[in-house]
Amino acid sequence: MNTENKLATNFNFLSLIKFAFPSIIMMMFSALYIVVDGAFVSRLVHTNALSAINIIYPLYSFIFAIATMLSCGSSALIAKKMGEQKNDEAKSNFSLITIVSAIIGIVFAILCLIFLKPLIYFLGSNDNIYHYCYDYIIPILIFAPFCILQILFQSFYIVAGKPKIGLILSIIGGTANIILDYVFIVPFDMGIAGASYGTVIGFFIQSIFGIFYFLLNRKGTIYFTVPKYDFAVITKSCYIGLARLIENTAIAITTFLFNIQMMKYGGVDGIAAITIVLYIEFILVSVFIGYSGGIAPIFSYNYGAKNTFQLKKVFKITIYFISIISVLVYICSFFSAPYLIYTFAVKESVVFKLGLSGFMLFSISFFFTGTNIFSASLFIALSNGKIATVISILRTLIFLSVCIMLLPVFLGINGVWLSVPVTEFLSFIVSWYYLITKKNNYGYI
Repeated sequence: MNTENKLATNFNFLSLIKFAFPSIIMMMFSALYIVVDGAFVSRLVHTNALSAINIIYPLYSFIFAIATMLSCGSSALIAKKMGEQKNDEAKSNFSLITIVSAIIGIVFAILCLIFLKPLIYFLGSNDNIYHYCYDYIIPILIFAPFCILQILFQSFYIVAGKPKIGLILSIIGGTANIILDYVFIVPFDMGIAGASYGTVIGFFIQSIFGIFYFLLNRKGTIYFTVPKYDFAVITKSCYIGLARLIENTAIAITTFLFNIQMMKYGGVDGIAAITIVLYIEFILVSVFIGYSGGIAPIFSYNYGAKNTFQLKKVFKITIYFISIISVLVYICSFFSAPYLIYTFAVKESVVFKLGLSGFMLFSISFFFTGTNIFSASLFIALSNGKIATVISILRTLIFLSVCIMLLPVFLGINGVWLSVPVTEFLSFIVSWYYLITKKNNYGYI
């Protein structure tokens, strides 16, 4: 066992879960405080305000898409270089990517602010909820660079073998978010803007800590150095992480399609209901996102080190783990659905009834989601952005868009709810096709 680099550990089931555990909890906690935002807005502002969040979500999702593309792509590239013992090059690349990420966040925010009003109406807002959309997105755009940096740093805490730091910061940022949500919305009477400011301040805290940590901690395996400009590193990081950009951009597009269909079949209450279900989904699948992200640098490092024995071992453990958790997540969702939806809407409301009936159909998707998330993450970790992109495009854009638009023609509103389970099942088949056909290329089976 390498005591300096935890990615070089000879993992077994317990040690692998222990290594990934902080990332799992970090992701679940991040999902939780985003959901708390929605609950506060729905209960303390108005359900129309919750609908407005879903209307404006594509803009926020694109910020997240840029961040995950850069973080996943660059962390895979840099962890692989660490496995190849190119440590100085890895540190320089990390410093460069951090600067580029901040610049991209600033440019994106400026462009959105210039064209904000037509953007909001294009995304589906009407005059009744425009002010909710505007008030919510302004703080997010202002703090966009910090939103991107905190996501970038979460990946690199794992690369540095310090996933617990990311967990602690998520708890601190999330707790601050929850407290500030209440303070801004109730005593300060800031409405939906208060929820947004609570969120971005949580991001700000985490990003500022990350800057100081990687600047001052000179004993770690990775930290800031004077960067050397290398256009190839930027483009390769973007290429490897392209699947994450497409995936999150597709979420923005399909959220837009969900809103159109739900407005058609369920009105504003329908949009509120699908928003609630998507919030709950984010909590429940966060365990898969956290685990896949938590172990990705292990695959990258061992691929760079040509350690096929460890690749096979970690892959086998992962398949068992995801299979078991998939069943447990479905069981949990089935029995807890009424209580989860009640967090957002009172039982007598139309929103509650629509959300509960829809979630019973929607939750079937949890049997397949974990494998799909892991397979895309695996190929990113192995620097195969092409396959990861194909899986992500099919899963989050093509299959889902077709299902959202086609199934309601035959099944009405139930077709909207079933679009996700059908999509995840089709993606499950594609994922296993690539996992099996590419096993000899990488040696993980």
